[in-house]
Amino acid sequence: MIETFKDDLELYNGSSENIENFCCDISPAFISGIENSFPNASITFDKFHVMKLMNEAVDKVGREEQSHNTLLKRTRYIWLKNPENHTTNQNRMLTPLKRIRLKTVRAYNIKLALRDFWSYESRESAEDYLKRWYFWATHSRLDPVIDCAKMIKSHWNGVTNYIKTKIDNGILKGANSLIQVAKDSARGFRLTKNFITTIYLRTGKLKFNLPT
Repeated sequence: MIETFKDDLELYNGSSENIENFCCDISPAFISGIENSFPNASITFDKFHVMKLMNEAVDKVGREEQSHNTLLKRTRYIWLKNPENHTTNQNRMLTPLKRIRLKTVRAYNIKLALRDFWSYESRESAEDYLKRWYFWATHSRLDPVIDCAKMIKSHWNGVTNYIKTKIDNGILKGANSLIQVAKDSARGFRLTKNFITTIYLRTGKLKFNLPT
């Protein structure tokens, strides 16, 4: 996929050497493709993907604890949402749980602390904060949280690059939703090039100035 993008870019007189930054998910295929085809570019890992991985860790902790603690029944989606998105009923359920020493509460607080990392403006301050967060997460005695923290450390530069680049995949996710609508409405395409043409028509903001 990355090689195809490079070929198309150069086919239309673009220069791969001018590409300075990529934003992508933490995927070995993306990482190796970018490093091989665009060796001069740096990688920023998508903050939404990193938080998704952290959310999955919280969910694993919650599911395991819920299996032997009835207090956590019907609370799964509380831990997957940020506080500002909780409903009145979810806040009512969450308040007493915060007073109890629960693994799920500890994992949730670690997730919220990681969310604060993305608001830093100085890379030095951000890295200091992330180091403290990493120590907390890896000493949490929560295996899914520890695994997520170690994954972040192993991709440290790409995660902390966000403080400098401030790029993420938000725009692409919006475009992808339009592409999926086009795909579903067509109920399939006979040729890939027809699908690609439809994508350009749907997302290219073309102005044909047709007579009315």
